[in-house]
Amino acid sequence: MEQIARWWDGAELWIAGLPFVPQVVLVLAVALPACAAIAWVLDRVLVIILALLRRDKAPAVAASTGRAATDSEEN
Repeated sequence: MEQIARWWDGAELWIAGLPFVPQVVLVLAVALPACAAIAWVLDRVLVIILALLRRDKAPAVAASTGRAATDSEEN
């Protein structure tokens, strides 16, 4: 664990020592794909959970009333 902490401290000091523009480019190059991957995983997990709970389809909304339509109103 000590070795990982020393590596992380070294990487952090290296990034902090860079000028602003390379810092931003480096952080965005890592953060954007990481955030996109996390969002994709969360989306997949929620799709599975909602499908298991049978909540994967949004209720139909009647255009004129703005309330959810029942099955008899849709036919």
